[in-house]
Amino acid sequence: MARIVLFDGTDLSHFTQLDGSPAQWKVENGAMTVTHGSIVSKETYGDAHIHVEWMEPDMPEATGQWKGNSGVYIHGCYELQVLDSYGVEPAKIDDCGAIYGIRAPRVNACKLALEWQTYDIYVRAARMNGDEIVEHAIVTILQNGQVIHNNFVLPRSNPGGVYDKVVAEGPLMLQDHGNPVSFRNIWIETL
Repeated sequence: MARIVLFDGTDLSHFTQLDGSPAQWKVENGAMTVTHGSIVSKETYGDAHIHVEWMEPDMPEATGQWKGNSGVYIHGCYELQVLDSYGVEPAKIDDCGAIYGIRAPRVNACKLALEWQTYDIYVRAARMNGDEIVEHAIVTILQNGQVIHNNFVLPRSNPGGVYDKVVAEGPLMLQDHGNPVSFRNIWIETL
């Protein structure tokens, strides 16, 4: 197993904008905050344990998809929703912890806005034969130490990522959805 530290609180050298230009997010106090465009890791991975910490902004007047929206794209093609869903019943496929548009989280494990939260994502990458999917990717995801997806088979990719199709290896993408969500302590351990 090799651990790749993508963000240690100092700089964005492991990320670019989607077009390959330097990442433009604000780095301050050991965190990076969404300011301009989605960013993507230069490194790619297949089977992995991915660790991401994030903090929702305090947006008391906002609701739904306008309240601290971002996303963590596994392999650049599967979106794990980031949203301020504290206290919301986990029944929607677009709330925090959802595989966006595909599956709601098993439980709502969200903390209040302005508290750091964690995702620990264990992914077994899709097995491919050229462009043909032989076996779909499988994920187990913990949010703040609670299992929110357990050995879930990812049936398809999500729109809006680096790729519009399933891939066996890809980068980590962090989504700009117009809200100042902060991230820190991001690493990938290849399995």
